[in-house]
Amino acid sequence: MNNTENLLSVDHVKKYYPLGREMFTEQRLMVRAVDDVTFSIRRGETLGLVGESGCGKSTIGRVILNLERPTEGTIRFDGRDLSRMDRREIKSLRAKLQIIFQDPYSSLNPRKSVDSIIGEGMIIHGKVTRGERDDRVREYLKLVGLSEDHLTRYPHEFSGGQRQRIGVARALALDPELIIADEPVSALDVSIQAQILNLMIDLKEKLGLTYLFISHDLSVVEYISDRVAVMYLGKIVEFSEKAPLYSNPLHPYTTALLSAVPSVGSTKRTGRIVLSGDIPNPIFPPPGCRFHTRCPEAQDVCKKEEPPLEEKSGGRWCACHFR
Repeated sequence: MNNTENLLSVDHVKKYYPLGREMFTEQRLMVRAVDDVTFSIRRGETLGLVGESGCGKSTIGRVILNLERPTEGTIRFDGRDLSRMDRREIKSLRAKLQIIFQDPYSSLNPRKSVDSIIGEGMIIHGKVTRGERDDRVREYLKLVGLSEDHLTRYPHEFSGGQRQRIGVARALALDPELIIADEPVSALDVSIQAQILNLMIDLKEKLGLTYLFISHDLSVVEYISDRVAVMYLGKIVEFSEKAPLYSNPLHPYTTALLSAVPSVGSTKRTGRIVLSGDIPNPIFPPPGCRFHTRCPEAQDVCKKEEPPLEEKSGGRWCACHFR
């Protein structure tokens, strides 16, 4: 999954959260939110990261942004190891790594006007003077489909779609190379989702952006992504170019997820696969393959040996004993 064109490389990253010790055994308890994850993002592509709620998708985004330190592993951005940087180096690089949040209602400060929300980062990072700020903010508002009339308004005066456009403008204000979009359209109406997705695609082409697009909605991911990584209980179980993954998924978990996507028109999906039970507790993940407790194809080896994420035919990656 790694090559010289990669803008971001995540290598064997783990993120555990300590919970204290079990009462009787004194065993140290850890939430294994991200457990040995490796993937890369090519410069100029959109990588979709999908999975059920609680699988660790958003945690990966926070670790990449250095909002959380990894427990183990390395993250390289443009060849530079983020884990080895001091605070000054991190601040200088932070402008190149930005985020679009899930909730456009809670992610904007209600006490600040639009010009302050978008322009504050420019001032902090020395991109512009205070006198130049408003002109730059106007440029970004226009870029995301808003007008300069919105400059002095406050978040409560906008619809959800408009607020998310402001969030996109804020992410663009520091001229980033990589944007992590964490469920950026899940809180919006379907018609508005399409507008925001099309906006992100247009901005990617105009500005040469790279996206990590985190979502639980496979239809949205199919629309915007170039490659897709499927995550389950802290681990990536399949990684592939978009077209072969959607037409012929390898991992049973991916197959089950795609079977739940509604078909439109003449498009045919596989028969609906209903997984029994819930995702296991990340404090006590099951031995062997973590999906074996819900997998309709599980065999004895799945309960004992954990399948590695291996390259299969066609440059696809899958963690399954039988694929």
